[in-house]
Amino acid sequence: MSTLPLKGLRVLDLSRLLPGPYATLVLADLGATVVKVEEPEGGDYVRAMPPSRDDVGALFYGLNRNKRSLTLNLKTPEGREALKRLARTHDVLVESFRPGVMDKLGVGEAVLRAENPRLIFCSISGYGQTGPDRLKAGHDLNYIARAGLLGYGGEAGGAPAFPGVQMGDIGGGSLFALVGILAALYERERTGLGRFVDVSMTDGSTAFLHMHLAARLFMGEQGAPLERGREALNGGYACYGLYRTADDRWLAVGALEPKFFSGVCERLERPDLMEDAYAPGEAGARVKAELTKLFASKPLAHWAEKFAGSDLCVEPVAEGDDVLKDAQLRARGLFVEAEDSRLGKVTHLLTPLRMGPTPLREPPALGQHSREVLAEAGFTEEEMARLGV
Repeated sequence: MSTLPLKGLRVLDLSRLLPGPYATLVLADLGATVVKVEEPEGGDYVRAMPPSRDDVGALFYGLNRNKRSLTLNLKTPEGREALKRLARTHDVLVESFRPGVMDKLGVGEAVLRAENPRLIFCSISGYGQTGPDRLKAGHDLNYIARAGLLGYGGEAGGAPAFPGVQMGDIGGGSLFALVGILAALYERERTGLGRFVDVSMTDGSTAFLHMHLAARLFMGEQGAPLERGREALNGGYACYGLYRTADDRWLAVGALEPKFFSGVCERLERPDLMEDAYAPGEAGARVKAELTKLFASKPLAHWAEKFAGSDLCVEPVAEGDDVLKDAQLRARGLFVEAEDSRLGKVTHLLTPLRMGPTPLREPPALGQHSREVLAEAGFTEEEMARLGV
């Protein structure tokens, strides 16, 4: 069995909910040893969120495999001292409190990196550690709204399209936290020192608009503000959009290049649509209206069959459990069944980057590994008793 690339990396995860835990899940799946540091009363909020199976929260289960759980009360002197000692033997710490909370507790970056100058301290927050709104409350929807991402999607003249998934949390938070941590680890190989990684989920959300916002900045006064539903890739082009079928399903047509869209028009026996496919204004709108009417005339299965094997960038929109049956995803090994000591057989959704066999250790019960983790760090029985574990 090959060794996973992050074997030997030791991570303290003080984060909750989604952004931090997904980042540390990726680290754990790649071989890192992740200790989830939780409050003794209740732990990570996502433990109690529905749905659940035999009193095990499904959302927590999906985010916290391959981790160990340690309970510490950081509001007590004993808890703070314990975290300081643990920081000496760990490589990375991830936290997702509001800016300044760790400092108020007495275990901020300066304190912990004084204990271990090699420590990489990663803070994930809504608006970042600086700026006038750094202490403002928010959730994913707020961050993508501020970043302009929410306002970019949807029909021209209509409401913004509700994304349905946590783009700011994962794309803006988890993934940029991973980039920052791995970059800091690489730097540490040269300098021997860790660093502070400041991840703003709002900043990170702008990455989804990078090509468009960067072009807007470049054009300056010669350009125009971005518009919902009118740009080439957000609904403006007939060759790149969503079309309802006769059975109220949807078809994703991403035939952006002429070589693809001309093939789509041939399959539809409407080569005339190619003439104004990229035209602005009414001409382009007429092509879109024709496609809308055409695709609405038959059910999704008809169009799936018509475009099967065509290599023309046309795909059915997966809904419900469709994605779980996708032959390509299954061939890639994204869904893996494993035995759980409490639940029997459980199917795991693996993280996308796999560089060896992914371990599938079940998520921990609250505080399950407290004594084990503290013993590894040299705590005596008496010291553990004072911590209440």
